[in-house]
Amino acid sequence: MCMGTAFANINWLSVITAAVSSFLVGGIWYGPLFGRAWMAAFNLSEEDLKSRNMPLVFGGALLLALVAAINLEMFIGAEADIAFGTAAGFAAGFGWVATFLGILYLFEFRSMKAYLINAGYCIIALTIMGLILGAW
Repeated sequence: MCMGTAFANINWLSVITAAVSSFLVGGIWYGPLFGRAWMAAFNLSEEDLKSRNMPLVFGGALLLALVAAINLEMFIGAEADIAFGTAAGFAAGFGWVATFLGILYLFEFRSMKAYLINAGYCIIALTIMGLILGAW
């Protein structure tokens, strides 16, 4: 399938839903589940987090999630079902994102704790995105 056809076959409602889902997963993941551990792993304080430009952070995160959802939708294709979408989302999260984060973290001397928190989010978020995209 050519890129034009893949782009024309995008189900925009599922893409937007998938993007929002990863945004919500991130809120739970980096909030009540692993927020304190994530802050400790990156030596961040509550004051550091409060000093951020929140519209830029959240708007940027949602825009990047939308790009990821579009990319995953074009990758799995319009004919994907829920099983393939979920498997493809997991494969993208584990096989691409988590492995490349691992490479970066090795060279940057970051902790295993930081890696597991961030890679775990990527795997879960992309798996759920794939499930949503495959379901529609």
